[in-house]
Amino acid sequence: MNTNASVQPYYAAHGNEVALYEAAYSARLPVMLKGPTGCGKSRFVEYMAWKLGKPLVTVACNEDMTASDLLGRYLLEANGTRWLDGPLTTAARIGAICYLDEIVEARQDTTVVIHPLTDHRRQLPLDKCGELIHAHPDFQLVISYNPGYQSVLKDLKQSTKQRFVAFDFDYPAPDLEARIVSNESGLPIGRAAQLVQIGVAARRLKGHGLDEGISTRLLVYAATLMQRGVAAQDACRMALVRPITDDADIRATLDNAITAVFA
Repeated sequence: MNTNASVQPYYAAHGNEVALYEAAYSARLPVMLKGPTGCGKSRFVEYMAWKLGKPLVTVACNEDMTASDLLGRYLLEANGTRWLDGPLTTAARIGAICYLDEIVEARQDTTVVIHPLTDHRRQLPLDKCGELIHAHPDFQLVISYNPGYQSVLKDLKQSTKQRFVAFDFDYPAPDLEARIVSNESGLPIGRAAQLVQIGVAARRLKGHGLDEGISTRLLVYAATLMQRGVAAQDACRMALVRPITDDADIRATLDNAITAVFA
């Protein structure tokens, strides 16, 4: 569980999403964040939890996650059994913001356990221990996923989607993204802007050989390497190209773009 951050997480607003989230939180409405990988969804939640002064419980969802992983389970001890709350239960009890990252990775029979928390009931039944939790007044549920990876088998049911208000996230405008990359890495803004040029070029290839473009997160990785003395072209190939594709032609295209920018 993440507690209240003592240091403000860096977040550069793209628009009026901060004010809109504050309005959603004031009504304790559940929130859904949609956008490509590495575009700042998780950082936004961290920032909002800090701004609101609320604890944050983050769960990285995966296909092996069960309802018990969210709700809790009995543990066998020397003197018998003891119930241990899961992260969702903990958040509901203490009034935290619970963030389920990449919710579509979880099995659908697992995600349905969040339904009673996302309507007027704001309740969490713990059938295994016979308890019905009424969520703390400060509790809020936030989920995120990448619509680019939707499929018939990996998507949220409408019965789940329509329990949330939603935000669309995307990569920042180039000048803003350059400021973000510079702030996160310490790289001078001019060099950060060059990295963003490469990111923008790669994103144009999405659907034309790339499943996903270069994320802001990867741009920060490349900038961090450059700030530590790694040559720009080496840092870009290591952080921007090799992680996202094994296709020789796409690699060559991106390597040529890197050479053009940093020649």
